[in-house]
Amino acid sequence: MSTVSFFVAGVPVPQGSMRAFMPKGGHFPVVTADNKGMLPWRQRIATEAQRAMEGRAPFLVPVSVAAQFHLPRPKSRPKRDLFPDRKPDVDKLARAVLDSLTGIVFRDDAQVCSLFVVKHYARGATGVEVSIYDLAESPGLSTPRLTSPLLGA
Repeated sequence: MSTVSFFVAGVPVPQGSMRAFMPKGGHFPVVTADNKGMLPWRQRIATEAQRAMEGRAPFLVPVSVAAQFHLPRPKSRPKRDLFPDRKPDVDKLARAVLDSLTGIVFRDDAQVCSLFVVKHYARGATGVEVSIYDLAESPGLSTPRLTSPLLGA
């Protein structure tokens, strides 16, 4: 089990910030996410990751993660623009993926020692391509290769 790869169809949703507040008369704080579409997106990622794992146990070693986000192109953006330089932030997109994989593909996202993330406008289906590599089996792997005509691969 040195590599796990899968594609999650849909519009990628960034992991938003968590907010906590104390309700009137309450004894415990309430924690909410500021992005309502995040939970269904994370569930789709987790479901596809479980399928890709085929019942195998999570990685217990250092891993490298590659994620390529295919985002919808706004009608206002010209076709020559390949990469979105606006929201969503690439780090928040990656955080949603890593948090979704925790406990399924790897035990803890602290095991991720290499992270390669790209966001671009989709030429076809929107979604995210994810590959997880076992660094113990591939110690020379520093930057995973993604197969995309946009990246010259």
